[in-house]
Amino acid sequence: MLTAFALILTMIYIPSTADAYNWSRTLKKGDKGNDVKELQIRVAGWAADSPSKTYVSVDGQFGAGTEAAVKRFQKAYGLKPTGIVGPETHAKLNALEDADGSTKHFNWNEFYSKDGSKFTGGKVNEQAVKENVRRTMWKLEAMRKKAGERAVTVNSGFRSIKHNKKVGGASNSQHQYGIAADIKIKGYSVSKMFELGKTCGFSGLLTYEAKGFLHVDSRIEYPYGAQSWLWK
Repeated sequence: MLTAFALILTMIYIPSTADAYNWSRTLKKGDKGNDVKELQIRVAGWAADSPSKTYVSVDGQFGAGTEAAVKRFQKAYGLKPTGIVGPETHAKLNALEDADGSTKHFNWNEFYSKDGSKFTGGKVNEQAVKENVRRTMWKLEAMRKKAGERAVTVNSGFRSIKHNKKVGGASNSQHQYGIAADIKIKGYSVSKMFELGKTCGFSGLLTYEAKGFLHVDSRIEYPYGAQSWLWK
């Protein structure tokens, strides 16, 4: 029998991972709105089946590109690939999200600037950096899934201007906006990560064989990004 104290505890509301975003309707091709934008952020890593210079536009308009990405997401997670985003797909998306707005397999602190400034001191404000990092997390969730659920390690995420200069980063390094990460995938070579990244909507992919990591970024999607594809 539950004690009075234990009974009270069972009645206390504890936020679950599904509470961070409230899907209020079924979404399908032709829909528009902020919920479509949120969907696009979450399926952006499913931009292609094979290496392709394409990405999911986060514009709030549910078009063919979004529909195709949704179908890939659904198929990967064992759902019928209809391209229609109803309760089952909502649940799968929310299962990949933590209540603090980060994703299931990535934490905010993994992307903090290593000089202790967290998300401040960059080329855009802290709020913009955090949102950009969130979008990167979702692409990396897709990359992790495509790699057979292998662990993805973030060596470098956001960098303050000061820290970027200290480590010898380019003056317009995409890290300073929170739109880039240097990663490793357990058991994957740099070249294998590179090929996988080509399916995840990353417009910037740079291999660092000697250091054993891959640089990924979304430079073409932002007005302050490099505005061109760079895969090398």
